[in-house]
Amino acid sequence: MIKVLITGDTHIPTRARKIPKIMEEIIQSNKPYQAVFFTGDLISEKVLRYVKSLSEKVFIVEGNMDYLSFPEKITTKINEINIGLIHGHQVFPRGNIEGLTRIAEEMNVQILINGHTHYAKIVEVAGKHGSKIVLANPGSLTGVWSGGFASMRPSLIIGYFKDREVFLELYELYGTKLETKRYVFTF
Repeated sequence: MIKVLITGDTHIPTRARKIPKIMEEIIQSNKPYQAVFFTGDLISEKVLRYVKSLSEKVFIVEGNMDYLSFPEKITTKINEINIGLIHGHQVFPRGNIEGLTRIAEEMNVQILINGHTHYAKIVEVAGKHGSKIVLANPGSLTGVWSGGFASMRPSLIIGYFKDREVFLELYELYGTKLETKRYVFTF
């Protein structure tokens, strides 16, 4: 089984000082990760070093607030499942399902990891030709505000890939209460 961490939108130090302790504990207690997917807006080199310390394989895209240079989009494959990574500022309004679905189809991916909204959301949608597409947004690891409808809840996703099955666990911190939602997809 392949385990990955999906996170992003930390905005450290401009909007947050640090990763909340409970989120850091989740990240550390689930190591090792075979890959980390980061949706952008990490902002600082300190956060970049931290993210790179979590796995030998790290995928990072440039967010609309990043001063560090990263690709706008990345595609990769895990167990023959095509995965795309974007920040999400490419669609308007923020988090627009139709726009994200169109980008997933253009990138020819079955899973599109996206951020920018600071609102965690995992949905399955149908592509133009009936193909299954999963849109996975980990929200903001620090729970900071955004220019749209941010949840203000720190969140992240841990994904598990076993053959053609994908298990996604979404962790969201509501004040001091941690909630976990689990999703299973077969491709």
